[in-house]
Amino acid sequence: MKKLSARTEGFTDSVIRRMTRVCNQYGAVNLSQGFPDFEPPAAILDRLQQVAHEDYHQYAVTWGSQRLRDALARKQSRFMGCPIDPNSEIVVTCGSTEAMMAAVMTVTDPGDKLIVFSPFYENYGADVILAGAEPIYVPLYPPEFNFKPEELEAAFRQNPKALILCNPSNPSGKVFTREELLLIADLAEKYDTYVITDEVYEHIVYAPHEHVYFATLPGMWERTLSCSSLSKTYSITGWRIGYIIAPPAIIDVAKKVHDFLTVGTAAPLQEAVVPGLLFEQSYYDWLRELYTGKRDLMLKGLDDLGIAHTVPQGAYYLLLDISRYGFASDLEFCEVLARDVGVGAVPGSSFFREPVNHLIRLHFAKKDETLLEALNRLESLDKKIKPRR
Repeated sequence: MKKLSARTEGFTDSVIRRMTRVCNQYGAVNLSQGFPDFEPPAAILDRLQQVAHEDYHQYAVTWGSQRLRDALARKQSRFMGCPIDPNSEIVVTCGSTEAMMAAVMTVTDPGDKLIVFSPFYENYGADVILAGAEPIYVPLYPPEFNFKPEELEAAFRQNPKALILCNPSNPSGKVFTREELLLIADLAEKYDTYVITDEVYEHIVYAPHEHVYFATLPGMWERTLSCSSLSKTYSITGWRIGYIIAPPAIIDVAKKVHDFLTVGTAAPLQEAVVPGLLFEQSYYDWLRELYTGKRDLMLKGLDDLGIAHTVPQGAYYLLLDISRYGFASDLEFCEVLARDVGVGAVPGSSFFREPVNHLIRLHFAKKDETLLEALNRLESLDKKIKPRR
């Protein structure tokens, strides 16, 4: 038999999804894979029930139903502060996972280079490799996860085709400041580089931090592919509805890539989510308040337990420092944590290009009672996991 694809030789299965299976095996509270355990907004669920009995069971338009694109354009035009054409500047994808893959394939040819900040969501490295491109990693330095301008420009000097920007960031919770984004924009213009943004946590940002859409910065609309998803904003991670917003010339190519990757997103779900896109500002204020409360609950609980952690500026993840336990493998620590303590986490090494082995990621997109149960279980952490010498 001939050898299978060489480009996949360095891949493992998703560590995040693997940890969900470990949680299921041991009955652990799953704070690993980032999905809520509470219901989506009632207006969306009510529309879903109606849609089941209406004529939305065949293919929608490949790049998204007209009603969904119209509603999405209206919402994003309001938040981004610029008019978006639903017919020429949006393509609806199967989640932001496909949006990012389609964006990378729209921009790059085999052999091109892309800049990726580290730590990064695990899919980015795989996306670049599957596209036949080469990642250039630029470190973000804790605790604020800032980058060094000179290191970033050194990466730009390698003539990359694009930069991938996750803002707010998974797993670090960093929200890039306007000043940082303007610096990135200046380099993108200087070195003629596209920017692919992942903005799925655009509405989960903690005061005093504010999210700035990269495409709205001076001169950046023409070179930005804005990727996002409805999963986190409306608590529908299983619906897999994402999108790319970009200028018509870019969207024309993205539509073709998307068409041959997945054809289209589930038609009934496209229709059912439309009421959510029509929500007023009060919903997004409530969402921010909801997650601020969950973040504060987790931070206080971890402080009370004496567990060192990062403080997220956005998204719903935090990183715990497990250095004092002396494990050579953070993956092994997470497996022991799920088995013996009953809490699921993701090993930080799956997000870093650098040899980081002392951080694990938890998420707090759960009911308060679920988070309190996880904190109660973590009280036994030092009793059940002894430091290794």
